[in-house]
Amino acid sequence: MRQQYGRSYNASVPLKVYLALVGAGAGEGSVRWWAKNHRAHHRHTDTDKDPYSVNKGLAYSHMGWLVNRQNPKRIGQTEITDLRNDTVVMWQHQNYVIIMLCMVLLLPTAVSGIGWNDWKGGFVYVGILRMFFVHQATFCVNSLAHWLGDQPYEDRGSPRDHLITALLALGEGYHNFHHEFPSDYRNAVQWHQYDPTKWLIWTWCQLGLASDLKRFPSDEIQKCQILQQQKHLDQEKEKHDWGRPIAELPAIEWDEYIQAKSQGRLLVVVAGVVHDVTQFIDEHPGGRQLLASGIGKDATEMFYGGVYNHSRVAHIRLEELRFAVIRGGCEVEVRKKVHSDQGL
Repeated sequence: MRQQYGRSYNASVPLKVYLALVGAGAGEGSVRWWAKNHRAHHRHTDTDKDPYSVNKGLAYSHMGWLVNRQNPKRIGQTEITDLRNDTVVMWQHQNYVIIMLCMVLLLPTAVSGIGWNDWKGGFVYVGILRMFFVHQATFCVNSLAHWLGDQPYEDRGSPRDHLITALLALGEGYHNFHHEFPSDYRNAVQWHQYDPTKWLIWTWCQLGLASDLKRFPSDEIQKCQILQQQKHLDQEKEKHDWGRPIAELPAIEWDEYIQAKSQGRLLVVVAGVVHDVTQFIDEHPGGRQLLASGIGKDATEMFYGGVYNHSRVAHIRLEELRFAVIRGGCEVEVRKKVHSDQGL
C-alpha cells in the first residue's frame, strides 16, 4: 500500500485477490504484516520506532532489519483496523506460508515444466533467483531511497528522489514525493519520470478494477517545491555578507548626520539608512564628484532613479556600506518635526 493511513485507491475484490497472490509471490511477508510496518515507517521515519530506519545504517535499512529479528514492541504502533476487517487481507495473512510457497516455487516450476519441460529452471531461476532479485529491488526503497538523490519537497527527513532507485524499484524511487504526499497513488508526477506502477493503477481504474484514485492538488505540490527552493536559496544567502542588518544599526539624529560632513566623514543617507562611502567614493562608477554631491544630504531620490536607475549589484553594494539609521526615518520626517517646533 502506498499510503500512511488513507487508501491511495480502492481495489475491487478480483484485483485484491490478484494482488494478494502476486504479493505473496514476492516472498516479502503478508499484506497485513508489510502494510503495518510500512505505516510505522511513515509515522516514525528516521526514529528508533522506524522498522527500517536508515539512521541505523544503509545495510540495516536494506536487509538488516529483516535478518536481525526486531522486538515487535519497539516498532511504532499504527492503526490497522481496516486491514483486520478486510477479508482478502486476512485470508492471505492467515494462509500466507502455503500461498507463498505455491506462488514462489510451485507455480513457476509447474509453468516452466509443463510449458518448456524445464522443471529445474522454473524452480531455480523463475522461483528462487527471481525472488532474490525482487527482494533486492524492493529493499532499495528502504535503503537507497533514503540515501541517494534529491529532496525537492521536504528535507527534514531522509526520503529522496532518484532515477536509479526508480529504475531498480519500478518507479518507487521518487520517495521524497511519496513521503510528503503518502496517499497519492503516484510516485512520480512529471511525465518524464519513470513510474510504471502509476500507469498500471491508472489502467486498472480504466478497466473498472480500481476506483477513487487519490491525487494531491497540483497547487499544493508546487507550493511545497517553492518553499523547499526558497529554503535552499535562504541557506545560500546566509553564506554571503549582505551588510549589517538594519535592526542592529545604531540610530543617530539628522543633525549628527549633517555635522559628520563638516568633520570630514563621507556619509550618505538613502531611504533613512546612513551609508559610509569613504572607502567606496573613488570606486563609484559614476565618478567621485557625483557621489560627493549626495554627502550630507538625503540621496534617496538620487539613488532611486533621480540620477540613474541603479542595478541590483549597486543595491547589494549599498547594503554592505550601512553605517547607521536616521532616528525618525529620514530627512523629510526631521524637517516636518523642525517646522512643527517652529510653528511653521
